[in-house]
Amino acid sequence: MKILHLETSSKNCSVAISDGEKLLCLCEEVADNYKQSESLHTFVEWALEGAEISLKDLDAVSLGKGPGSYTGLRIGAASAKGFCYGLKIPLIAVNSLETMIEPFLSQNFDFIIPLIDARRMEVYCAVFDGNSGEIISETEAKILDENSFQEFAAKKVLFVGDGANKAKEIVSLPNAEFNENIYPSANYLIKKSVEKFNQKDFEDVAYFEPFYLKDFQGVKKKKSEE
Repeated sequence: MKILHLETSSKNCSVAISDGEKLLCLCEEVADNYKQSESLHTFVEWALEGAEISLKDLDAVSLGKGPGSYTGLRIGAASAKGFCYGLKIPLIAVNSLETMIEPFLSQNFDFIIPLIDARRMEVYCAVFDGNSGEIISETEAKILDENSFQEFAAKKVLFVGDGANKAKEIVSLPNAEFNENIYPSANYLIKKSVEKFNQKDFEDVAYFEPFYLKDFQGVKKKKSEE
């Protein structure tokens, strides 16, 4: 079971190839200026070369469906759908927040809360059980303030993701730890994607849309610029 994994929801443009749950090759780069449009297909080529397979050997494509960068998600979804159409293989989609907790499960945290940076003091977040990985609170867009996550004040909580830096500055939880250097990665898609492949839990390629969570908000031009 060879799967191409694409994760473009954040500053990390990430591509992986797996055979079952075995990682064959990973190509990724974190860039503040979001390099998905210029790097994604190059990374796919490099990953295929590193895995020593060709596109025709793939059995499925998996995608980190968001939430996250609107433009990044659109680029990833368009590429994934293109590969699936052209190769006539299924599309698998996984919540990007859900994959970020994988490296930290069973490390004595009561809860793991991935945070993806949005605008100003806003983050995309969800709450997961620190041992089982079961989702406790569904994905939402949340504006952080000093009262955020106070229901977990007596628990040992790990915040992960580039939004954790915002939380660290404003959220006061005595037992909280923060890891700001974690981004959604294609590497973290592998386990969930294999489970979905075995369950034949595939997306409708024609109608699939990423999990934007919010509508795109472009910058409105001033009248003098129009």
